Amino acid sequence: MLKYICPRYTGFLLITGILLLSGCKKSSEKKASEDKRPNIVIVMADDMGFSDAGCYGGEIHTPNLDKLAENGLRFNAFYNTSRCCPSRASLLTGLYSHQAGIGRMTMDQGQPGYKGYLGDNTVTIAEVLKKVGYQTGMVGKWHVSQTNELKSEKQLKWLAHQENYGAFSDTATYPTHRGFDKYYGNIWGVVDYFDPFSLVNGDKQVMDVPKDYYHTNAIGDSSVAYVKQFSKQKEPFFLYVAHCAPHWPIQAPEDVIAKYDSVYTKGWRAIRQARYKRLIEKGVLKSNVALSNFMFPEKKWNENQDKVWDAKAMAVHAAMVDILDKNIGKLVDQLEAEGELDNTVIFFLSDNGASSERPSKYGPGFDRAGSTRDGRTVIFPVEKDSLPGSQTVLAGIGPVWANVANTPFRYWKAQEYEGGITTPFIVHWPKGIKEKGAVREQPAHVVDLMATCIDLAGATYPKSFKEHGITPTEGNSILPIITENTAVDSTKVYFWEHFGGAALRKGSYKLVRHHNDTPWELYNLTKDRTETTNIAQQFPGIVKEMEEIWNQRAKELKVFPAP
Repeated sequence: MLKYICPRYTGFLLITGILLLSGCKKSSEKKASEDKRPNIVIVMADDMGFSDAGCYGGEIHTPNLDKLAENGLRFNAFYNTSRCCPSRASLLTGLYSHQAGIGRMTMDQGQPGYKGYLGDNTVTIAEVLKKVGYQTGMVGKWHVSQTNELKSEKQLKWLAHQENYGAFSDTATYPTHRGFDKYYGNIWGVVDYFDPFSLVNGDKQVMDVPKDYYHTNAIGDSSVAYVKQFSKQKEPFFLYVAHCAPHWPIQAPEDVIAKYDSVYTKGWRAIRQARYKRLIEKGVLKSNVALSNFMFPEKKWNENQDKVWDAKAMAVHAAMVDILDKNIGKLVDQLEAEGELDNTVIFFLSDNGASSERPSKYGPGFDRAGSTRDGRTVIFPVEKDSLPGSQTVLAGIGPVWANVANTPFRYWKAQEYEGGITTPFIVHWPKGIKEKGAVREQPAHVVDLMATCIDLAGATYPKSFKEHGITPTEGNSILPIITENTAVDSTKVYFWEHFGGAALRKGSYKLVRHHNDTPWELYNLTKDRTETTNIAQQFPGIVKEMEEIWNQRAKELKVFPAP
C-alpha cells in the first residue's frame, strides 16, 4: 500500500517504495555547472479570479504572489481557454485544445477534437525539454486523461474510497508517460481537498492519506521535495505545479476561513468597487478602463436573505487562495535556499476565470461523492441551509461572487468574454527581467507557453515524436515581451470556442458570442477593455471579416464536426 505522509505535519515526504528523500544539508548555492539554461516553473491555479490576488487588486492575503509581481512582471491581457482541461491541454502542448483532442471535457465524444485526452499528434513541454536534458516533474491536477461519468452505487463508493476499481484512466496517458520523470497528484479534475479521489504517485494509486491531509499543502510540499531532488543535479529542471485551488468544492481548514469571516459581510458591490479602485492604483489597469456594470443589478446585499451563507462562501474561497499563496511561498523559499531562484523562470496563471457553478444543484455523481471514506453523508446545500467549508458540504461561490472575483470584467469560467478567459499572469526571473514591477499590456495566450519554454531551453519543437507526426504549434514565444517589452504583432489572431461559445481577437478588435445560435458582438478592447459597448452594428464589415477568419480557423483547428 502506498501512503503519502505530508511534510507539513511530519517534517518529511515519504511515499513508500517510490520516493525517498535524503536528509542532506541544504545548499545555499547552485552547484557549479556548465549548463546555464534557466529552470522553468509553471504554477497554475484553478478557477482563480482575475482580481483575487493582492497584486491584482484583491483583498485576499497573497504576500508571496505580491512579492513575485513586485520583483517581476504582471500581464493584464493574458488569455486562457475559459475551462480547466482545455487550458491545461493548450498549456502542455502549445496547441489549441481541439487540436490536442480536448475541445470540451475529458469524455470521448467520438470526434477528433473531442477525444478527451491528449492525442498522438501532440507533444508536451516535458517531452520536448526532456529531450534536451531537462529534469521534469509535475505535481497536482492532470485532467487531460480520458474520464467517464461515475453514477452507479458501486461507482459512488469508488468516489468515496469505499471500494477500489483500479486505474482512474488509461495509465499510458498519465504524466509519467507524457514526459514527466516524477508525478504526484490527481488524475481527475474535481477533488475532496481533505481526501482526494484519483490520487497517484507516478502511475501507482495512493491508497489513503493522513487525517490532517489538505491537498493544496500536499501539492506544495511535493513541489518543495522535487526542487530539493532536482537541485542536486547539474541539469536544469522543468516543474509544473498544477493546483486544484480554489476550484469547488470550496473547502478549507476553519482557522484560515476565520481570517476572512468579516471581510465579505460588506457585500458584492463594495468588494467589487474596492477591487476596481486598487487595480487602477496598482497600475494593472489604466484609469480610462471602465468598471463593467454589475451583472446582477436586481440584487441588493441588505435585502439578501442568504448574506450569512454568501459571505461565508467567499471567505472559504479566499482561504483557499490564501493557502495556495502560502504554498507558492514555500516553493520560492526552497528555490532560494538551493541557490536556484535567480536563474529560475516562474510563470503563474489561472486556467480560467472564477467559476459561476452551483455544484450543489448537481448532487452526487460523475466526480462528486455522496459520502466520505468513513461513511459521513456529504450535504449539497441547494437552499444554502448548511454553511460551506467543511469536508461534508459540497458547494461553490456561485455567479454573483464570480462576477466580483473577475473584476473589472463581465462573466466567468466557460464564457468567452474577458471574465472567462483573462487570467492573472505573473512572470518572475531575476536574471532576465529588467523592469521589476512592470505591467505588460500586450496580449498573449496560454498556447504561447510551449514556444516560450522552448525558447528558454534552447530546444526545438519536433515534427514527429515516437513515430507519430506532430501538429505544428500555434503559439509564439513571449520571451521578447518579457525581457524587452517588444511591441505585440498587431496581426496576431487568438481563437476561442467552447460548447458553442466563441471568440476571436485580432489586434484591438474582439468578436465574441454566447453560443452558436446567438449573434456576434464586437468590441474594441483598446478603447473598451471591459466589453461594455457592443459596436457590431456600427462596423458590420469588421464583423464579417472576423467571422470569416473564425470559421476558417474553426475548420483548421478541428472544432467541427462538433458532437
